[in-house]
Amino acid sequence: MLKRLSLLAAVVSVFALAACGSSSTEGAPTQVTVFAAASLTGTFTELGKRFEAANPGTKVTFNFGSSATLAQQITQGAPAAVFAAASPATMKTVADAGLAGTQTVFVKNKLEIAVPPDNPAKVENLKDLTDPKVKVALCAEQVPCGAAAVKALDAAGLKVTPVTLEQDVKATLTKVELGEVDAALVYKTDVIASAGKVTGIPFPEADQAVNDYPIATLKDAPALAQKFVDLVLSQQGRDVLTKAGFEAP
Repeated sequence: MLKRLSLLAAVVSVFALAACGSSSTEGAPTQVTVFAAASLTGTFTELGKRFEAANPGTKVTFNFGSSATLAQQITQGAPAAVFAAASPATMKTVADAGLAGTQTVFVKNKLEIAVPPDNPAKVENLKDLTDPKVKVALCAEQVPCGAAAVKALDAAGLKVTPVTLEQDVKATLTKVELGEVDAALVYKTDVIASAGKVTGIPFPEADQAVNDYPIATLKDAPALAQKFVDLVLSQQGRDVLTKAGFEAP
């Protein structure tokens, strides 16, 4: 009798443990980590809040920065589920490493000249940035906003010598906001996001240096990651992005 009771207790214990394991492993992941270009900070933060509201119990964690830096981090093993880059070239770095799924271009972005509201250097066009008296900030050439600046300047046949080269567009914009430079080449969306801290000056050569933004889930990403990508690609996502100044692909 004692042996039977012991055997029964052991069986019950095994099933109890199995049930606990089932509830923890079968539950869907509740967190998605998104690596995104710095220029997407405002829009993706808003979309992240909407995603969490629509999916109670979930958490979206962001890592914003230079697309080139983010791509390097991903290829070195950083735990990311989604990558939204500011250029196809930086996405290609991840795809070539076999880490990116299907890529979709979801928006385009173009450059503007950002100046302080009072525009002390009286900058009116791209050529004014060639004046050695005008202090200019540019993104480093290896990051998307820097590569776009090079294209725009080449299209205009101009040579600009910046006083600083920054590693992402937010840092470049900050130089103008703090009054450390007279002008910078940044994305139109960043000018809008500054909420009056800088003034944007459009220029025609920007049309020849438009950046495509691709997004993709990454290798071994949970299903939740694709749901976030679907939100970005939805009409709701498009509305948030276009309101911020991004253009449809």
